[in-house]
This record gives sequence, structure tokens and C-alpha cells, in this order.
Amino acid sequence: MSDTVLLDPGSERDPAQREPRGLPADLIGQTVGLLDISKPRGDVFLDEIARLLEAEGANVARFKKPTFTRPAPTGLRQEVAEKCDLVLEGLAD
Repeated sequence: MSDTVLLDPGSERDPAQREPRGLPADLIGQTVGLLDISKPRGDVFLDEIARLLEAEGANVARFKKPTFTRPAPTGLRQEVAEKCDLVLEGLAD
């Protein structure tokens, strides 16, 4: 049993209990989604992450929230879930 605790950013009142999903052995052929939350310079950070992931053989799909002040729209979340094996969310200021 792991001591790792994952918090669901959706609702603190009714937290979801989930086991962490295992990571793939490598990134070759995996589609990694990069979600820009629309904070200043987040795209600069994610550009570098994309470069590193592609060097490891990953396919990178980019997504962007309309604003950082609200949760991602349902349609965007569904698109990310359908297209990606893994997702990284990036922010910067």
C-alpha cells in the first residue's frame, strides 16, 4: 500500500477515492496531452515539455482552456480523455 494521496481538484466536499494509474514503461507511441490553462507564459513552459516528450518518442496533443479562472469545459475534458493516453497540465506566470 502506498502512502501517496491524490486529491481531486473537482470538489473538496466529496473527494473521489482512486488508485493511481501506473505509468507506461516508455513514451514511444503514447499520446500525451498538454493542457494549457491560459496563464501567461504557460505556452512557453509547455513548448519545452513538448520538445522533451517528442524526443522520447511521444506524440503530443495540445489543448488550451478558455480561461484559467474556471474549470475546463466539459467538451474539452472529453476531447482530452478520448485522444490522450496521458495528460500534463501546465501553468506559469
